Amino acid sequence: MSETRSDGELLRAVAADADRRAFEELYRRYAPWLAARLRGRCADAGVVDDVVQETFLAVWRGSARYRQEGDVAGWLWRIGARRLVDVLRGDGARGRLRQALARLRHRDEASAEERVLAGVEHGDLAGALVRLSPELRAVLQATVIDGLTTREAAVLLGIPPGTVKTRAMRARRQLREALA
Repeated sequence: MSETRSDGELLRAVAADADRRAFEELYRRYAPWLAARLRGRCADAGVVDDVVQETFLAVWRGSARYRQEGDVAGWLWRIGARRLVDVLRGDGARGRLRQALARLRHRDEASAEERVLAGVEHGDLAGALVRLSPELRAVLQATVIDGLTTREAAVLLGIPPGTVKTRAMRARRQLREALA
């Protein structure tokens, strides 16, 4: 029966001897926990998996040195959280947009805007919306219903921000004319 080593012993073995078994044991102990915590900050499972891998790579390579102060979980969390911020900053608006869309997708209660639009199925607004081109409706959905910024809507729709502004202006003008 093998003796269970402490987190500190595992880290010392990894740092001093490049002990692969110690590293694997540390990974098994903390990778699921770190991934679960990171998922609370980022809904993209692929990004979370990458950040967990990068965190443990940093530990293996020795670039993230443990000073034997505090607990290992907190130390790993600081490394992982910093790596996640770096990834999201590098991803810019696209990363924030993915998170916002994931939150919208997983919420249980409809927004006030969605309830209003659902309540006007047979009204003038519903007819005016149906008569808009799909491109104009998509811009209204992104900017009005989903509450995205022009830049975020541009990333989502794959069009330049100026095009988003132009389509939003045309959609509002067409709706005003149809409802007047």
